[in-house]
Amino acid sequence: MGAFKVFKSLVVDSLDTITKGSKTYHLWMGFLTLVMLIGMYCYSIQLEEGLSATGMSDRVSWGLYISNFTFLVGVAAAAVMLVMPTYVLKDIDFKQAVLIGEGLAVAALIMCLAFVVADMGGPSVLWHMIPGIGVFNFPNSMLTWDVIVLNGYLFINISIPFYILFKHYQNKEAKKSVYVPGAIISVFWAVGIHLVTAFLYQGLQARPFWNNALLGPRFLASAFAAGPSLIILVLAVIRSFTAFKIEDKTIKKIAMIVTVAAQINLIMLVSELFKEFYAPTHHSESAYYLFFGLHGKNALLPWIWTAIPLNVLATVILTFNKFRNNLKVLYVCCFMLFVAIWIEKGFGLIVPGFIPGPYGKIVEYLPTGVEIGVTIGIWAMGAFVFTILAKTAIGIELGELRYKDKKA
Repeated sequence: MGAFKVFKSLVVDSLDTITKGSKTYHLWMGFLTLVMLIGMYCYSIQLEEGLSATGMSDRVSWGLYISNFTFLVGVAAAAVMLVMPTYVLKDIDFKQAVLIGEGLAVAALIMCLAFVVADMGGPSVLWHMIPGIGVFNFPNSMLTWDVIVLNGYLFINISIPFYILFKHYQNKEAKKSVYVPGAIISVFWAVGIHLVTAFLYQGLQARPFWNNALLGPRFLASAFAAGPSLIILVLAVIRSFTAFKIEDKTIKKIAMIVTVAAQINLIMLVSELFKEFYAPTHHSESAYYLFFGLHGKNALLPWIWTAIPLNVLATVILTFNKFRNNLKVLYVCCFMLFVAIWIEKGFGLIVPGFIPGPYGKIVEYLPTGVEIGVTIGIWAMGAFVFTILAKTAIGIELGELRYKDKKA
C-alpha cells in the first residue's frame, strides 16, 4: 500500500514536471504534437484505403516502415554500450548517461512496434500475433522470435530504470542485487534482438542479397555506431538546455565506441562489396541495382551514393584523436554517421532484396506521401516519449522531484 502511494505521488509529480518548462520546451513539444497529428491523419488515409496508399506492392512488400523498424532495433540495442560499462564494469564515467541511453532504447522500441503495426496495415490484424488466439507459429517463425525478444527487451529497459528512479525519488539508494542481474541479462538480450532481426532476413534463401553470413555481425557493428552516435547528439542537447551535468570524458568515451564500431562496419561493407563485384553471379543483381542501377532502373542510386561517402568521411575523421576530441567536429560526424547508416540499413538493405523479382522483373519502390507522413509521425512520437521520460528522469536525478511524506 505504501509503495502504491509513492507511485501515485511519482505519477502526479511527473505530470506536473512534463507540463511545465521553458518557452523552448513548450515550442518543441508543440511541434512534435503537430507532426504526430499529421502522421495520424496520414495513417487514417492508410486505414481507409489499405496498403495501396503506400508505394509497396506484391513485388516489393517491405518498404519505408520495415526499413525504419530494422534501423531502430539497432538504436535500441545500442543502449547496451552504456549499460555494460555502468552496471557490469562499474565505470562511473557512464553513470550519468546510462539512464538517458535506456530512455532512448524505450522510445526506439515503441517506434519499432509502431512501424510493425503500420506495416501490417492496421491494428485490427494484431490479434494474429497473440499466442493462443492468432497464428503465432512459435518456434518455427523468426517473426515470432522477433516479437518475443523485442517485447522482452522493452520490459527490461522499462523495469530497471524505473526501479532505480523510483528509489531515488524516495531519496534512497537502489539495491544492486535487484537491478544488476537484470542489467546483465539485458546485455545478452540486446545482442539477441539484433541478431534475431538479422536472422529474419538472413534465413530467406530466395533472397540472395540478404542470405549472407555477414549480415548478423554487420547489423551489430552498424547498431553500435548509429545508436551511440544518436546518444551523443542527445546528450549534447541535454547539456545545452538542462542543468544535468554530462562530463566531456563521458562523451569522448562513447565517441571511442562509435569510432571502433564504425571502422568494423566499414571493413564489413568492403568485404560485402568484394564478394558481390569481384566474381559476380546472377545473385549479384540486387547489389548491381543498388549501386549502379539495372536495366535503366536506378531509383536508389542517390540514396546509396549519399550514404557511402557520409559513412566513409565520418569514420575517417573520427579515427583521428584530434578531430574526435573536438566536440563540434564529433557532433557533425555523429550526425553524418547516423544518417548514413539509416539510409544504408533502410533503403540500402530492405528494398534491393526484392529486386529483381523471382522471374527477373524489376518493380521499383519509392515511398508515397502517406508513408512519409506516417513515418515522420512515428519518429515524432518517439521523440515525444523520450522527452517525457528524460525530463522526469533528469528531475529525479537533480533532486527536483522527491517524495514528500505528508505524515513526516
